[in-house]
Parts: sequence; C-alpha cells; structure tokens
Amino acid sequence: MSPADRPTDEYRRARHEGDAGSGSRPAAGDSMNAGHRLLFVVNNPAFFMSHRAPVALAARRAGYEVHVATMDGPAVAEIEALGMTHHVIPMTRSGKHPLQELATLAALLRLFRRLRPRVVHLVTIKPVLYGGIAARLARVHGMVAAISGLGFVFLSRSFKMRMVRAVVARLYRIALGHPNSRVIFQNASDRDLLKSLGAVRDEQVVMIRGAGVDLRACRALPEPPEPPVVATMVARLLRDKGVREFVEAARLLRERGAPVTMQLVGGVDAGNPASATPEEVARWQQAGYVRALGERSDVADLYAASHIAVLPSYREGLPKSLIEAAACGRAVVTTDVPGCRDAIEPGKTGVLVPVRDAQALAEAIARLASDPAGRQAMGAAGRALAEREFDIEKVARTHVALYDELGA
Repeated sequence: MSPADRPTDEYRRARHEGDAGSGSRPAAGDSMNAGHRLLFVVNNPAFFMSHRAPVALAARRAGYEVHVATMDGPAVAEIEALGMTHHVIPMTRSGKHPLQELATLAALLRLFRRLRPRVVHLVTIKPVLYGGIAARLARVHGMVAAISGLGFVFLSRSFKMRMVRAVVARLYRIALGHPNSRVIFQNASDRDLLKSLGAVRDEQVVMIRGAGVDLRACRALPEPPEPPVVATMVARLLRDKGVREFVEAARLLRERGAPVTMQLVGGVDAGNPASATPEEVARWQQAGYVRALGERSDVADLYAASHIAVLPSYREGLPKSLIEAAACGRAVVTTDVPGCRDAIEPGKTGVLVPVRDAQALAEAIARLASDPAGRQAMGAAGRALAEREFDIEKVARTHVALYDELGA
C-alpha cells in the first residue's frame, strides 16, 4: 500500500462511522433521493478507503444505498465493514493486454445492467474510461467522472506515447459523452486539456480541489525545535513523483553542510516500472542522503514532527499529501506543474520550483530552512487555505449535491 492508498485518520473516523451505522439505513424521508442506488467504481479498494470513503459515508447518511466496485484486495473487508456492498471487478494495473482490458469493460457493463444504479461515480483513469463507456451502453441514469490526474500517457514525449494519447483521447470523448453527467476536475490544466480534445462540455465541468482532508485529524501544531530542519516527502517512490530529484537535492544539501534532514515517506511499487527499487532506497540511506520511513499511516504526526513538506512531482491531479501538509500548517516546496501548483498559493503557502531541477529544489528548501518566521507564516496561511478549500465535510456535501442533481 502506498501513502496515496494508506489508511488515514479520515479513514479511521470513517470506519467508526460505518461501525456505528452498520445494519441500519436512514429513514426514507431523510433525503429527496432516499433509496437511490449509488455505485462507486475505483481501481484499488485501498484508494477508495483513503480518498472516497468519507464521501461515500456522507451519501449513505443522505439516504443512498452505496455500492463499491474495485479490483480485489485486503481493503475490501474494510469497505464491507462500513456497511457498503462490494463487487470485485477484474482490472489490471497496466494496459498492455487488450483482452484483459475488454474483460474489465465487459464486467462493468454486466454489473451496471444487473445492479441498475441510479448514479455511478467513476474515479481514476481506467474506471472513468471503461466505466464511462459501460454507463452509456447500460443507460445508467446519471454519471460522475472524477479526473484525479491524466497519467503517464500525458507526461511522456515519446512517439509511442503520442500514438497512445490519440487512442486515449478518443476513449475520453466516448466515455465522457454521457448526456446526464458531471466531470470533476481538481485543476484547471486537466480541465483545459480535455476540453481541447473535445472530451468535455462546459456544462459538465465541476471544479473540486482535491479529495478533501479531515481538519480535526490534521491539526496545525507548532514546529518542533531545530536544528535540524526536517523536510518530508510523502509519496510512492516513483520517478514521476520526483523521488530522484528529492534524493539529489538531499545530496546537494548534505554536501553544503545544511542542517536539513530529508525524509522519505512511502514505499516502492514493484508493479510499476517507474518505481525505485529496495536496493536503491537502501543505498540512499547508507549514503546518508535521506531517512526512508517506508509506508506510514500517521502522516499528520509526521508532518507535525517536520518543518517543510516537499513534493517535486512531474504532474498531479491535486496531491493529497500537499493538502494534508497545508492542514497541518506546514510550508510547501513543490513543482510548477499542473496539480502541484494548484495545491498551494505560490509565495503565500509555499514555493514553486521548476520540474526535474534538483538544484532549484535544494535551494528552495535551504531558503525555507534558514527562514523560520517566513516558513511559519506560510504554514499558517496553508492552514487557512485548507479550512477554506479542502475541508472534507465541505467536499462531501458538494458531492452529495451532485448525486441529488443527477439522480433526480
């Protein structure tokens, strides 16, 4: 499980709410759409738990009968413990085997026709593409598609990826063509790209900045004493998350004797060709460049013990690690790319650096490390931003209003 898929304090709160509500349903009069069936389709059950469970629970409280379709995995039991019905869908992590991809589409079409949900909520790339096509074929009444990033196919400049992009663009035009649908974007760049491809109509667009954060679990605590200043990166250890730039920046800071501890929180991903290997991580630690903590569930506590949050990613939807950092009152150093720049207020809650530039990353971290008053002011502004934009309760209410609108 990656930090992006980890159980969080929001999840633990969701689990408590699910336990409290198991075996009961809201009264029929509690919602204009009481009894309507809502189906989430997500690739990974752990991702559903970390990023969508609070929204699903809010829908359940509003009277929806909530179902969840994902690939199999340990977190399925956690979804069922919340009182939701789970359906296993065959889904591969890569798209290299066309017959397997067709099997996913066929399984979703069968499920939609059998279950007859009033509204489907599709999250992440494959569920949006295949679920969107299946929702049109099955004549599902209403559809929500959440664009939480456009993936590696829109990052690569290779000829092969340009060819793949042309196919994916066509699939997006088909998948998002549902007549009664809304498409949720986390940043304007992804919205504008899909609009330029002719995949999205203006009236479909809804902007929601991220998956939300539990402001009660992520508290803005005072910084710990220094030195050293602790700079923490929370992410899967992937090339396109900027992990190698982070390590190179750590090497540069160590060579100049800066009193900074660079801390990596996240695991390797053996199924991803862009992942660091365990041997690489061991070498980085042995060289003294970084402290690698692996996968952790106590991210709020780790930010509380840090001074700076860092994410040098190449592109994001809107990274949850950065909205958690804002809620915890920590200044951010991140890259000037879609998603990352949308998670901060540049110059006010954090600092932007060029992508793939370890030197600039090291210099920005060093500047904040030597300016406690400046970074603490950024942290306070970040908390205010989180309260204004990222509150999970506000995000959940917005989603339920969408379900009500589409399900009417």
